[in-house]
Amino acid sequence: MTQQERNHLACELSALCVFRGLLRRKPMQALLRFLDAGELREQTESYGDFVYGLAEDHYCFSDFLRRAVYEDENPCVLAAAQKRELSPALRENMREELRLLSRLTHLSRESLWEGLGYRGYLPVFSQEPLDLEESYSRRLAELPRHGYGIFASSRMFRLEQGEIVPVKAADESALTQFVGYEQERRQVFENTRALVEGRPAANVLLFGDAGTGKSSTVKACVNHFAGEGLRLIEIRKDQLFHLSAVLDALAANPLKFILFIDDLSFNKNDDCFSMLKAVLEGSASARADHVRIYATSNRRHLVKENFSDRGDDIHHNDTVQELLSLSDRFGLTVYFEKPGKGLYLDIVRSLAKKQGLAVDEELERKAEAYALRKGSRSPRAAEQFVQSLL
Repeated sequence: MTQQERNHLACELSALCVFRGLLRRKPMQALLRFLDAGELREQTESYGDFVYGLAEDHYCFSDFLRRAVYEDENPCVLAAAQKRELSPALRENMREELRLLSRLTHLSRESLWEGLGYRGYLPVFSQEPLDLEESYSRRLAELPRHGYGIFASSRMFRLEQGEIVPVKAADESALTQFVGYEQERRQVFENTRALVEGRPAANVLLFGDAGTGKSSTVKACVNHFAGEGLRLIEIRKDQLFHLSAVLDALAANPLKFILFIDDLSFNKNDDCFSMLKAVLEGSASARADHVRIYATSNRRHLVKENFSDRGDDIHHNDTVQELLSLSDRFGLTVYFEKPGKGLYLDIVRSLAKKQGLAVDEELERKAEAYALRKGSRSPRAAEQFVQSLL
């Protein structure tokens, strides 16, 4: 690559319009600085920044480009998500820019430094030639499965200062790892399957004793269906006032979403009560067929009622019904009760086998003693007991 070719490539990249968002990514910024650099110190520093920026993609430039292109939220992907036709100009720009980006996957350390006369150490990066024009066309056709933007590369998210951000270390729970509660999990699984397949699906309340696997069940369902276009956004109770904004942000998205609220309960005068109630009732401003709320709670009735609430209220029955009505607005309610001794020991034996531990009467005796010290039997207690033996 001559200096003239480097300058020409820098000009082509600077003119990106459809995929201009790629120019905000650090590896692309560093590459542009390298292509424009006139002094050796500036060239080596920019090149180092370029390779350093590829660490997330295992120092593979083609993997970085593919991910960046797939995640880019641009007019083409937005039009495809809304099933609108691309204008001729937009289609032509997209095609030419993808061809340009495909050419980048043929670059190497040697071609970038050709003719610059530097003989010192230079870090390496790997490459795999890609046809991004062809693969991106397939990607657009499969948006309901893969999504775009931040939803293209992650399956679980949370709210951070009102913004939806990926969870870096997402829960890896799988439906096959559980012991017991088959009927309860089957109800949640089948409802989730209905949501993914575009059939009528209910909002779900999973309630019952602590440590029985309610949250893990929800996340395992998301992991199972992630490849079919399901994503999870975890919202804390104190963030429920963001619900309307989240629903607006997801309104035109072709994916399916579970808004997950863990350990849900309210005080009587909680401001978020009405917000969640409106969404569960499916008000016109909150209705979204591709979004459902899954919540877990240790309480069947989500609003705490104190004896003082009963007082001399002559409309006592109406007050109580209002307090208890929220849980009734979940179309599916699944109870995870505390396991008996038999199920608890089944879970212990299954987990112990997976860890290569001996399964005998001594193990069961110690497991029972551990549960007594903990104050209850639960899948969580079984897992903690087995971990204590490792």
